[in-house]
Amino acid sequence: MVDSQNVTQLLIEASSGDKVAMERLVAVVYPKLRGIAVRYLRRERPEHTLQPTALVNEAYLRLVDQRDVTWQNRAHFFGVAASLMRRILVDYARTKQAAKRDGARTRVTLDDSRVPAAERDVDLIALDDALADLTAKDAKLARLVELRYFAGLTTREVADVLGVSTSTVEREWVAARAWLYRAMTAGGER
Repeated sequence: MVDSQNVTQLLIEASSGDKVAMERLVAVVYPKLRGIAVRYLRRERPEHTLQPTALVNEAYLRLVDQRDVTWQNRAHFFGVAASLMRRILVDYARTKQAAKRDGARTRVTLDDSRVPAAERDVDLIALDDALADLTAKDAKLARLVELRYFAGLTTREVADVLGVSTSTVEREWVAARAWLYRAMTAGGER
């Protein structure tokens, strides 16, 4: 198993054009990226046609196009990867919705562990719109949501990426979830 420091070093080397480092990096991060993709797709409707491998491959293609990114660490990399996967799924949902005109929206779970099974579905497009609004109001809270919810980072990892304490992350996570809940249930009134 490769530790966070080695992943960070591989990211730096790969960013500078080292192809061997890029190959090693892909081998190391692929299982985690696939885990993120599986988590995303588990929240999708059962008949969703996009598979985890396809989602990882699409995200990977977009990641290697990130030429101007200076990778800070492994958590930063996975945060960007999760954000790209979210974008891919939102684009996919918008395309499907447009094709059906007023078809059913794609549903995902906002927080599996704390919501009863009957209430787990969240509209991915509404969540994306609410996150865009949150970004305009408080980019730091929106970044926390991306890292915590979409990338699946721990409280400690998010704290490291954002340069704050774990208690700050926990407090802001509660605030961000509450804000998103209100934004998504207020019928567009934020």
